[in-house]
Parts: sequence; C-alpha cells; structure tokens
Amino acid sequence: MSGQPSSYSIRTRLLLWLLLPLLAIGLLALFDSYRSARETADEISDRVLAGSALAIAERIFVNDDGLLEVDIPYVALEMLTSAEEDRVFYRIEGPQSQFVTGYRLLPVPDQFDREERDMQFADAWFRDEPIRVAVRSGAAASDTVSLAYQVVVAETTNARAKMARDILFRSALRQSVLILTAAFVVWIAVTRALRPLYRLQEAVGRRSPEDLRPIEHRVPSEVSGLVATINDLVKRFGSSISALRNFTANASHQLRTPLTVMRTQLEIANRANTPEARQEALAEADEAVSDTERVLSQLLVLARIDAAAQKDVARDSCDIAAISRQVCEELISGGLPADIDLGYDGPDHLRMRGDDVLVREMLRNVVDNAMRHGGRPIEITVRTRDAGAGVLLEIEDDGIGIDPANKQSVMGRFRRGSDAQAQGSGLGLAIANEIAELFGGRLELRAPSNGGGLIVHMKFSAK
Repeated sequence: MSGQPSSYSIRTRLLLWLLLPLLAIGLLALFDSYRSARETADEISDRVLAGSALAIAERIFVNDDGLLEVDIPYVALEMLTSAEEDRVFYRIEGPQSQFVTGYRLLPVPDQFDREERDMQFADAWFRDEPIRVAVRSGAAASDTVSLAYQVVVAETTNARAKMARDILFRSALRQSVLILTAAFVVWIAVTRALRPLYRLQEAVGRRSPEDLRPIEHRVPSEVSGLVATINDLVKRFGSSISALRNFTANASHQLRTPLTVMRTQLEIANRANTPEARQEALAEADEAVSDTERVLSQLLVLARIDAAAQKDVARDSCDIAAISRQVCEELISGGLPADIDLGYDGPDHLRMRGDDVLVREMLRNVVDNAMRHGGRPIEITVRTRDAGAGVLLEIEDDGIGIDPANKQSVMGRFRRGSDAQAQGSGLGLAIANEIAELFGGRLELRAPSNGGGLIVHMKFSAK
C-alpha cells in the first residue's frame, strides 16, 4: 500500500532557487574582489618601492678612484616600514653585475633587463619568505668615466597581504549583507505572495461536505488554472452525487409499489385454500417480480446516462443497423405474443456517433414502450437509413398512438400518457430521449401518414 507522497515547501524551494545562484555570484564576486585587492595593494606598494629605489639611485656616484659609491639615504628605507614589520632588502650592482653593497644573496629575477631604464617589478623568494622586488637600472658618470649600475630593492609582502585581506573582508561583508537582505526580502515577498493560497485553504476547509459551489476566491494567475480544474472536478462530483441521489430517490419511489404487490400476493398464496387461488396469487407475484426487474433495469440505465453525461462518450462509434437487427432478433427469439409483429427495415451496417450499450437500451425502451402502450394487435417496424449528413432511426407502429397534447409530457421521467392501456414506470421514452440528446440527436413523436399509430423519429450524426 503506497503512502501519501511527501510534501515540500514552495517557500523553501523559491529561496533555494533565488539564493543559491546569488551565493554563487557572490563567491565569484569575492574572487574577483580578492584579485582586484591584490592588484590594488601591489600598485600602491610598488609606488613606494619604486620611490625608495629612485631615492637610492639618486645617491649613486663615481668616486675619485673611478668606482661606484652610494650614500644610502635613511629616508629611502624608512618609507618602506609598515605596521606589519615587513623586512627591507637592497642590493647595488655595478657593471657586469659587480656587487657594490647591500645583501649579496638577494636574488635578481632573470626577467629583468639591465638595459631597461624604466622601473621593473617581480615576485621572488628570499630567506624562505615571499618578497616583492623593484629594479632600477641607470648609469653614473664622472668627468672621465661612466659606469652602469642596477639598484635592487625588495620587501616582504606582509603589508600587501594584509591590505588585500582587509579589502576582501570589507567586500565579503558587503556581499553577506546583500545576500542576507535578499533572503529576508524574498522570504517576506514569498510569504505575502502565498497568502491568497492560505486564505483559499481556509475557505475550502470551512466548507461542509454538502457545499459543492465553485471556488470564486481571487487567486494569483499562476494558480487560476488549478482552481478552474478543481472547480471542474467539484462540478463532476456534484453531478455524480446528484445522479446517486436521483437513483436512490427513483428506486425508493418506483420499487415500493411492485415490492408491496409481491409481498401481498405471497401472503395471499400462503393463505389460499385452493390450488387455483394459490396459483393465481403466485402468478401476480411473478408479474410483480418482472415489473421490479424491468424498473430496476431502467433505473440503472438512467444512472448510466447521468454518469455518461459527464464523459465524452459522443466520441464513440457504433453500428446502429447491426444493433437494430440484433434487438429485433432477440425480442423475436424470446417469444413475442402472436398479436405483435416486429420487424427490421434497413441496411446491414450503418455507423453513427454513440455508445453501443446505451444505443441498444434506447432502442429496446422505445420498442418495449410500443409493445406495452400501443395496444393489440400491433405491427412494429424498426427502420434505419443513411440521411447523407446524418443517420435516421425510426420505430413505427400502427397502434393507438399518443394524444398530441401528451407528446411533450410523455418524454419526461416517470410521466405516462393519459390514454395508456398498460401500467408502466413512465421511463421508456424518457430514457430514449435522454440517450438521444446525449449523443447530439433529437427525438420526435410523429403521426404516420395514414393517421394511425406512432413514429418515434431520431436523427444522429454519422461517424
């Protein structure tokens, strides 16, 4: 036994679908912010590093011995100090990479060009620490000689890393506030957007089981289709319940009389003093059973009609000629009285729109109505023919006919003609009329050209 499918929250799904992409975009933005922060930190620190290298380069000169000499200014190294206690290194080289002063083991990256006079920057490692290196190439001259030099200034990257982290932190803080604000706004918006559904739920929950009115609450357009479908379902439920109530009411009304007759005749048979009286009472009881069976059969047909009215049974197809011939053959083979002449006139096959079972019941009810209420002797002819754009079905008899004043009333449920000679439930023509209308046909009661009897005329759409 399968359980009820697990439910899920629309609010949670909307939050996930909205916030997860926003979170992904935020992470990408943070990555870009960190890259931009490092570039910004390098740009700011490189300017200071370049200023230090220029300050040192301005103090390089050729001494009296024709050698390079430098007077390192204190301010050149002081400007590189920071709160992060970065360490500063320098190296001065002469022609042919000749070491002049500074840190002899300070590495000079290979990508530096000694002929380039502009400031050059690169990253390197020194004493197991990352450093940023600035190189300034130039030449110092005296009256007799000109010597090339290269100034290399480096510092550790603690301050740069801290600046990048601070920028990243502030950016992450802004992104977090943005995402949390978006989550809060989305939560409020979704909650307000779902209020009509909550009101709809409360309104439906307050209804009693008998209240099958359509839902007319104002709802968002996204769920209007769902509400329309529910209304259609409720309408079909109402029709089914009405059909059940009609069947129950009809059954209780129509079966009460034959059941009473049956019980009465059985009691008479039980008290009869002679076999003839007992046999007569049992015959009456048997006739009551037959009447009950016929009425119950008609009530079931009515219930089927009510149920079929909710379905698109008009799409079905049946062979009206074959059905008519079979109905006549079944009634004849079942043993008709000698004063009833039943026959079929028409083609072997002729298709129309309709359900096979209901069309058969429609035809049997009309023929049965003619046999019960048309008088005796009687000749009944079932006739089918192709009418081009449609199919004609006629049941003609030469009986006593129907008073023109009663032609409309006899087609209502439980209505009998005032001139009927036999007792009945008043459902025969009503069933036939409702089945004909169910399949888009029309049932008309006409008088034959010779003036006697009745023609039940029906026209349907061809398949």
